[in-house]
Amino acid sequence: MPITIQESDALLVIDLQNDFCPGGALEVHEGDTIIPLINSLATRFSHTILTQDWHPTQHISFATTHASQPYQTIQASYGSQTLWPEHCLQNTPGADFHPSLQIDPTELILRKGFRPHIDSYSAFLENDHFTSTGLAGYLRERSLNRIFLCGLAYDFCVRFSAIDGKKLGFETIVIEDATRPVNLPNSVAETNTALAAANIPRIHSSQVLPLKSALA
Repeated sequence: MPITIQESDALLVIDLQNDFCPGGALEVHEGDTIIPLINSLATRFSHTILTQDWHPTQHISFATTHASQPYQTIQASYGSQTLWPEHCLQNTPGADFHPSLQIDPTELILRKGFRPHIDSYSAFLENDHFTSTGLAGYLRERSLNRIFLCGLAYDFCVRFSAIDGKKLGFETIVIEDATRPVNLPNSVAETNTALAAANIPRIHSSQVLPLKSALA
């Protein structure tokens, strides 16, 4: 069923950065293949917001900080924390947006994960599920009350951004074919279950784009 995009809608593009694309430090399989679709989606929205992972050295989420192996978990003060390869270090090429991402204008670039001792998957809240990034206030000030999410990765930053957005009172929709997962064991199935439990629709881009654009 087609969805009419309104002035009160925003497209939230999650972490389309070099380190999450093929050849990057934390590569998401085929992460770059969604970029032309997202460029097309952005033309349908008056309001487009990008998030950018922006880690300092020795960040709590890095396996090297703990002399551990990537994809192990630790117990941080705020709960379970997956350890990742070093990625999206501040002011490095890996933290840059992928050069094929062409969104003009971009209304806001929101950086997250810059606090050394807490990770931030969600665009709304740090991983303690309390500390705000300020995005909710920005959206409310702009009278933007429905958000469409796309980007990387489906089973982590897209998932947690969608769930937090919904909890904070925004109508929240995930454009599933405009995402790609990290795909750790059970992470996609758990994401599907979590989104369904939160009553967050997963739609196809063709519900937003004209047919010709959706197939391009």
